[in-house]
Amino acid sequence: MKPIQMKRDIGLRFWPVWVRPVRVPGRASSFTRAAMAFLLAFFAVLASVYAQPADSARVFSQEEFFRWILEYHPVVKQARLLDNQSEALERLARGGFDPKAYAEWDQKSFDKKEYFAIGEGGLKIPTWYGAELKAAYTVTDGIYLNPERNLPEAGQAVLGLKVPLARGLIIDERRATLRQAELMAQANEAERRAMINDLLLEAASAYWEWARAYNELLIQQEALELTRQRYGAIVESFVQGDKPAIDTLETLIQVQNRQLALNDARVSYRNTGLLMSNFLWYEGQAPVEITGRLRPPALGELQPALPALGPDAIWRGASLAHPEIRRYEVKLSQLDIDRKLAAEQLKPRLDVEYNFLSDGSDFIYDTGEGSGFNNLVAQNYKWGLRFDFPLLLRKERGKLQLAKLKIQDAEYGLQQKRLEIANKIGAYYNELENLLQQIRLTEDNVGNYQALLNAEIQKFDLGESSIFLINAREQKLVDAQLKLAALRGKFFKNRIGLEWAAGQLGGG
Repeated sequence: MKPIQMKRDIGLRFWPVWVRPVRVPGRASSFTRAAMAFLLAFFAVLASVYAQPADSARVFSQEEFFRWILEYHPVVKQARLLDNQSEALERLARGGFDPKAYAEWDQKSFDKKEYFAIGEGGLKIPTWYGAELKAAYTVTDGIYLNPERNLPEAGQAVLGLKVPLARGLIIDERRATLRQAELMAQANEAERRAMINDLLLEAASAYWEWARAYNELLIQQEALELTRQRYGAIVESFVQGDKPAIDTLETLIQVQNRQLALNDARVSYRNTGLLMSNFLWYEGQAPVEITGRLRPPALGELQPALPALGPDAIWRGASLAHPEIRRYEVKLSQLDIDRKLAAEQLKPRLDVEYNFLSDGSDFIYDTGEGSGFNNLVAQNYKWGLRFDFPLLLRKERGKLQLAKLKIQDAEYGLQQKRLEIANKIGAYYNELENLLQQIRLTEDNVGNYQALLNAEIQKFDLGESSIFLINAREQKLVDAQLKLAALRGKFFKNRIGLEWAAGQLGGG
């Protein structure tokens, strides 16, 4: 966007040639007055043609800027990938409880003799409580089978249950992995919110710098226009013989200074727009650049106000939902699972396994010596017991000690993070209160400087003041206006900073 076209700037650069004759003291000659009148009229027409064009640019609000970022920015897309990673990790962990089918076949034949043929196929089903169910079918044949391999002619079906009685009863690797994956989903959610929270803070900082630069451009533009009008009036008075030549030169210098300041403001506005464009992307990862059809809001139209909640209330909300705090809390939960698993390893391994055996596939068959159910429970079974226990437990105790130390480290980190966040919230809130007071005082200053300038102009019209004093009063006014724009921009930037400190920009 170009509030002032370059042709107008070129027109202003010709003015020093025209005023060279005013270096001669005394009243202007009739030729000089005529030339000045002609040039003044000519460039007044140019000024009217190339003066501020109608501003058709649409206001690009911060809310719209944020929506654009959340829709297309690569960092946001990266953050959303964390949700997919969480789903994949949880699916991976649940795979530890998937039923597993297996089959084995072992056969030996030598010297035309069938030594043995042993086949087994079945299904193993892990459960959440540590027990493992087993269903299998075994067939054997051959002349050299070991006695324990002798089975009914039709083979034998097996239904079994394996249960840990000590180590692995409360928690085991499978359950720990699944709980870790479920917690990782919460950790990734906190990480996603933290990434977006930081991204929107950077984006908001660039946005309000863009808004500040735009408002400074408007101030410099208006100051140049007023100085140019004053210069025209001074030149006209000089042509009519009412003002000395030195006044035209002094006013011209002020016009040139205003033009220099405007050029700097224009470059600053364009550059801040480019920096803000770093956050704008579109479909297909195509970068987008701010054009002249978009502009920030006029800061004077926005009413700065403190948040409805005080710093203590903001901190209470942040202590429950801030992504940085949530990351530490989830980390502590994960470390606690590691501690429980390490403590579980201090117990001995004591696993019991019981298998119901069948004749072929018939589990409840009658042998004539009792009921089929009694045969199943009391006679047709296979069971076993497994026990092992490391005598010194150095490895297990070392793991448990490390797990406890990691928990202490994370607790210290959480305490420090809570303090940092609480202090950041308090600092931002204090800064907002101070900025609001500064804005009110500076608004009064601007009004007072404007009144002084108006009074100085009236005195000048009465011949009781000088161009030097008017320029000085005007410079004070412009400085106050620029300071007010900077304070307003800083206020809204710090308002976003407060939301960032509370972890609110990343969503809930």
